[in-house]
Amino acid sequence: MFKAIYLQFGAAVITAIGAGVIVGVRGAVSVGLAALAAVLPNLLFAVRLSMMSNRPGVSYAANFFIGEFLKIGATIGLLAIAVKGYPEMHWPSLLIGFAIVLHAGFIAFWKKS
Repeated sequence: MFKAIYLQFGAAVITAIGAGVIVGVRGAVSVGLAALAAVLPNLLFAVRLSMMSNRPGVSYAANFFIGEFLKIGATIGLLAIAVKGYPEMHWPSLLIGFAIVLHAGFIAFWKKS
């Protein structure tokens, strides 16, 4: 579970460097904010699930769906804060960076060890 978050962080760094080279500081900051909005809720969700898996008598499925709902809400909220807080947002960098960071977690499922 945490391997996916490490891969997302690595993809965020690489994408931010690429956007910084192509667009400049605006692009790197935009990708960084998108990555923060994606990685932070995923990290909190993974920590929550790992804490709940060790407790007997707790419904793992219910906690999964509640955590997923909170993760989506936190992601949307962080994106809204980023857009309002950084008026010089470079939208293509934000959207491309967000998509790359979210899809980087799927690479963890391909690699078993």
